[in-house]
Amino acid sequence: MNPTIKTTPKDFFLHLGATIALYIATVAFINLAFSIINYFFPDQLAGYFFANSIAWPISMLVILVPVLYGLEWLIRRDLTKVPEKGDLWIRKWRIYLTLFLTVVLIGGDLITLINTYLNGEITSRFVYKALIVLVIGGLIGKYYFFSLYTNFKMSKITTKFNAWLGVVLVIVAIVTGFVVVGSPTKQRNMRFDNQRVWDLQNLQGQVVNYWQQKEKLPVTLADLDDPLYGSMIPTDPETKAQYEYSVTGDFVFELCSTFALAYEDTQGRGEYGYGRGGYPMMDISYPSSIGGMDTNWKHEAGRACFERRIDPEKFPAYPKGI
Repeated sequence: MNPTIKTTPKDFFLHLGATIALYIATVAFINLAFSIINYFFPDQLAGYFFANSIAWPISMLVILVPVLYGLEWLIRRDLTKVPEKGDLWIRKWRIYLTLFLTVVLIGGDLITLINTYLNGEITSRFVYKALIVLVIGGLIGKYYFFSLYTNFKMSKITTKFNAWLGVVLVIVAIVTGFVVVGSPTKQRNMRFDNQRVWDLQNLQGQVVNYWQQKEKLPVTLADLDDPLYGSMIPTDPETKAQYEYSVTGDFVFELCSTFALAYEDTQGRGEYGYGRGGYPMMDISYPSSIGGMDTNWKHEAGRACFERRIDPEKFPAYPKGI
């Protein structure tokens, strides 16, 4: 170490910022890659896919990767002007720490992946996830190793190649992620459809409660409106139109709505561990039913109707008061 070279605040924060950006971006990229693998290689024992598992990593990568490469460019520019800065303590500590954590990352993730595989996850998921961990760990390790030991043959070419390959991998992952989750417009439409299902389930529960109180089905949805009881009649979240309701039998009614998209079954496209370890037992992207009624809310794009039949034995009328 050259004792005449001191670490300036600029050097400290450049290296600190690059370190933080690198670590968070690496975790985000691996999570994004794993979610993409889960989606394209579904496993019947896995949980449900959620768009946030891809949206959040993409959001972080879009910001952090340019920040990381910008900070690395500033650091390398300073090294070109003042080669003695290669001996700064913060630079060496940062590189050695990164190399150490890279080994820990590879080892820890591979242990976790092997454990998941031995517990029953399908082979294709395991193989692709293991390759992702090895490739990312190898790229980061080689880049910083040859950045520190520049005397090795092809060190400059290797660091440049790894840097550009990292950019290509991030771009491919982000584009693939957008293919999986769709455009922001699609996500907005999905949220509207989810709210429509929530509203229909709310109405379903109110109809059942109305029948249990009065032993008859409401003629129209307006019959459910009761400020004293706290009942409210929801409307379409986008168009504000009334939902359709009709009585088709003594114990049968129908609820209808117009959906923007067809229902997409994402069971098995999430993380492994379906039904345990905190993973959902049901597709919570489409909420559970109210009052234990039929939970089938699957639909195509456009107008869809859901017929519900009340079983008086399961939903008996409430006892009348004195």
